[in-house]
Amino acid sequence: MTERREPLERIADALERLAPPVTTPIDWLGAPAYVWSGTTVAAIGSLETVPLATLRGIDRQKKAVCTNFERLATGAAAHDMLLWGSRGMGKSALIRAASVWQGEEHPGALALVQVASDGLGSIAGLIDTLAKQDRAYLLFLDDLGFAQGKPHENLALRSLLDGTVVARPPNVRLAVTSNRRAIVQRGHEEDAARHERDERDDALALADRFGLTLGFHPCDQATYLEIVRAYTDPLALLFDEEEALAWAVARGNRSGRIAYQFANEVAGRAGKAL
Repeated sequence: MTERREPLERIADALERLAPPVTTPIDWLGAPAYVWSGTTVAAIGSLETVPLATLRGIDRQKKAVCTNFERLATGAAAHDMLLWGSRGMGKSALIRAASVWQGEEHPGALALVQVASDGLGSIAGLIDTLAKQDRAYLLFLDDLGFAQGKPHENLALRSLLDGTVVARPPNVRLAVTSNRRAIVQRGHEEDAARHERDERDDALALADRFGLTLGFHPCDQATYLEIVRAYTDPLALLFDEEEALAWAVARGNRSGRIAYQFANEVAGRAGKAL
């Protein structure tokens, strides 16, 4: 009897290994944020971000983004958003901070879903899933830029924003950040210059499909120092303005990110956490 059962047991074990693993259903109502890879989703229990009030030098952009978040969270008509411009000026930080802020204003009404670069091709299926949920969702595509030779990604997003025969549900909107308004393909070679005009036209056609487009520009000296103080004042930390400016010069840029890095250095010297 034992000899007869062994082959059957081996076959059963082999079939079990071939069977797809049992996946736990995602609770799309239980977390403030999620990360979508294209095939899997991970719930994020809490968003770590800079408080909204700490973001300085972008007051107009903050007001516009928070207003749009408010509309989406409360079921009013909301825009897809394109945040473009200088690196380190708070584009991504503003989206995360506004998401946390609206979560405090309207608990559970809206979730942020960050879409990884590999997830763009399956975003239509994700939207179909989210359309069935009793909640609003902002799909977040951070630092968007299309690799050379992949124009289909540009076209897929353009179709998603405007031009597809399938209507996008009102509870799902997109927020995209990019260092360039045109979202031009990266990695150009000199011998590809003749294609640049067509690529730029395609990229601008994509940018035009966002209802809310906000530019982020390099900050001046006074704003840079104001941002440093936004981090140091709550900790009663003093700093030398000339050193702060030299820190920025050494890095070739005045931005919110550079200001944070300098403030972090000041806090570290004082034995405090920023």
